Amino acid sequence: MSIWWSLHLRREAASVPLARRLLIGTMETAGVDPDVSYDLSVALSEACANAVEHGGETSGSPSEAYRVTAYLDGEKCRIEVADSGPGFPAGRGRPLIRPARADAEHGRGLCLIEELADHVHIGNKPGRSGAVVSFDKILKWREGAPLMAV
Repeated sequence: MSIWWSLHLRREAASVPLARRLLIGTMETAGVDPDVSYDLSVALSEACANAVEHGGETSGSPSEAYRVTAYLDGEKCRIEVADSGPGFPAGRGRPLIRPARADAEHGRGLCLIEELADHVHIGNKPGRSGAVVSFDKILKWREGAPLMAV
C-alpha cells in the first residue's frame, strides 16, 4: 500500500511542527518503526526550517509559501521540501555541505538530514528559482503493522 500527501505551507515557524506532526501521525498509523519515524521527522523539521528561513525573496518579490510532499511506498519513505526562494548558489551542481563549527547557532540542518536519511538530493528547481531538498529512508515496520509492505 502507498500513502502520499502534499502540504502547501506558509513560510512561518509555526508550519514546521505541523508538517512534523502530520508525518509522525501518518507513519504511526501505518505502523512504521518509531526510530525510523523519529529520524525522518527530525530531517523533515530541518528541511522545513531551511525553507522558512531561506526560501524568501526572489527577484524582489517575497515568497510566502513552501511545499512538503511525502510518499510512503512499500519499503521506502521519500520526502521533498521545495521553496520558491533564490535557491542554492548556481554553477557547482550540488551545494557543498560542511559541518558547522561547534559554537555555531545555525548551519547544521543539511548535515543532519544527510546523517538521518539513506539518500539525499539537495539542489535547485529545474528552470526556475527555488531550492529542493529531498531525502528517503528504507522503512522498518512494527510487528503486525496495518500497512506493512508485503
